[in-house]
Amino acid sequence: MKIAVAGGTGVAGRYVVEALRARGHEPVVLSRAKGVDLLDGTGLEAALAGAEGVVDVANVTTMRKKVAVDFFDRAGRNLVAAAERAGVRHLVTLSIVGVDRVRNPYYAGKLRQEEIARGGAVPWTILRATQFHEFAGQVLSGVPGPIAAVPKAPVQPVAVREVGEALADLVVGQPQGMAGELAGPRVESLVDMARALIAAGGARRRPVLPMYFPGGMSSGGLLPTGPGLRGTQTFADWLGQQRVAAPA
Repeated sequence: MKIAVAGGTGVAGRYVVEALRARGHEPVVLSRAKGVDLLDGTGLEAALAGAEGVVDVANVTTMRKKVAVDFFDRAGRNLVAAAERAGVRHLVTLSIVGVDRVRNPYYAGKLRQEEIARGGAVPWTILRATQFHEFAGQVLSGVPGPIAAVPKAPVQPVAVREVGEALADLVVGQPQGMAGELAGPRVESLVDMARALIAAGGARRRPVLPMYFPGGMSSGGLLPTGPGLRGTQTFADWLGQQRVAAPA
């Protein structure tokens, strides 16, 4: 089966591509490096020709609401319209657990992406997943200064490889609408994750200052609330497999 992967070179996308190949399918990466631009539609028609499914894991790195909403709106509209013209039978979109409960400028863009998928003519599935194990490192890299202010937040991190495998399984199946939430095997403290990552040499050594963050994050808004798939790799297992070197 030919499956197009929007964002197939990204953090999650490369695992989707890998999982599809392992299952005997033909993944086609939709990225600028492959001549496809989701924001203006360049190359989409040719890339989607003959595709039976599309996995949308395209992403933008920003904490500005306008940038996030604009990206996911334009990319989503172009992708859904092109998929409809190509006769794609199934669109699978990766979203985030708690995206509708936690106030976050980036999440506004992801909600727009969900709206476009639900409103299109292509049968769809949306998979909301919890944060990846890499989340603690992303938080630390975004906090400058001699002290790392880290949100006091419970999270249930999942291995991105397991997310990629779940998306690959979904796209070759029947559309489900809102799929069950995908989360990791156990609830962790984001503060403890950050400290463990620093201790392992995966982030610059500095004190971690736990901070209460408004908007639902610190009160458990990122945790799954319903049934769904649960990954098997814990954060400790993931950290033990990383070959990390202390940043200069």
